[in-house]
Amino acid sequence: MKIDIKKAIPEDAQGFTDCFISCWQSAYREIVPKEYLENMLMEREQILSRNINSLKNPGNCEYFCVKDNRKMIGFIIINFCQNENKSCIGEIWAIYLIEEYCNKGYGKILLEFAINKLKKVKQEKIYLWVFEDNNRARKFYEKNNFEYNGEKREMNYGKPLTQLKYVFKE
Repeated sequence: MKIDIKKAIPEDAQGFTDCFISCWQSAYREIVPKEYLENMLMEREQILSRNINSLKNPGNCEYFCVKDNRKMIGFIIINFCQNENKSCIGEIWAIYLIEEYCNKGYGKILLEFAINKLKKVKQEKIYLWVFEDNNRARKFYEKNNFEYNGEKREMNYGKPLTQLKYVFKE
């Protein structure tokens, strides 16, 4: 298992966008409405534009490409933030792999990479949000020391969907 994880730059935006759409269409096939997922292809140019802007102006985030040889197979987005008490809270915004690389140990490598990046900059807590109906992801995070903390939020992706907050337990 040899993959490369490197900081994403604006020139990676096309691969990032194609990977994003592919990952969403496979990972959320049974969760997000079909119409929403299909529309992502029609909205590719808008998504690409947002990704170019995000990679040029990342703010408190870091974006990473995951490649097997030169092929982009996934991505990671982490956010370094502070809460109202000015303590450092790290959020894993995204960890995605294209479908053919799932269930082969790569997800654990990506998760460990994200956690280590956040620990290096002294994030006191690390958390992420996951769709309530995404049982595969929830089991994966639970197996890797994340625990649902009771917080929920509703997001609209063609219909209201519940996300659960998972916090890393060392």
